[in-house]
Amino acid sequence: MHPIPRRCQQLCTLARAGTGTSPPRVRFGGGPVAVGRVLAVTFRLAVLVSGSGTLLQALLDAIAAGECAGEVVVVGSDRAGIEGLARAERAGVPTFTHPYAKGSDRAAWDQQLTALIAAHEPDLVVSAGFMKLVGPAFLDRFAGAMINTHPALLPSFPGMHGVRDALAYGVKVTGATVFTVDAGVDTGRILAQAPVEVHPGDTEESLHERIKVAERRLLIDTVNHLATKEQQ
Repeated sequence: MHPIPRRCQQLCTLARAGTGTSPPRVRFGGGPVAVGRVLAVTFRLAVLVSGSGTLLQALLDAIAAGECAGEVVVVGSDRAGIEGLARAERAGVPTFTHPYAKGSDRAAWDQQLTALIAAHEPDLVVSAGFMKLVGPAFLDRFAGAMINTHPALLPSFPGMHGVRDALAYGVKVTGATVFTVDAGVDTGRILAQAPVEVHPGDTEESLHERIKVAERRLLIDTVNHLATKEQQ
């Protein structure tokens, strides 16, 4: 069983955030802040993907609408021919593919990935459904400057099956988390969280779809929050 932290209980009161006329509020590490602001600063983003790229698309759409301070300067993947890369190419964003062959030198792969990303001088690296774990070289180069999302309220329900585990535990509220990437599995510093109510009769799929909506908005708001801090 996974423990349910006090943070989850506190976020229960935010479960209906965004249903009124006021801007929704998201819980960041420094406290709740209003979201949905348009920012004038530009924050260079490198995005890593392994699949369909729906989180990437959310970022691209928000940037195009003037709702996100970021600029996606490169999109990389460990897999060729995926929709995530196609989304980037349609948006005119440079892309690269850096596959890992089973049994090859993982440290060399990590160093090469680090160099490919570093060449674009990002302010922030976003793991948007990237299914490979980065290694020591990458984490050293981008320490504190790589973020990931997770479909649960960490530190509860880490790992690949956060939605399934939350349902199995019987929680009434779960949600989405944005956190900094470290050497552990979903153990980095929590930057922001958004609650999602569990409805009676929810399946893993139906709950995950609602979490994905919150996850996309949370990622955009977190980028804006970090961009604002960068300018202070």
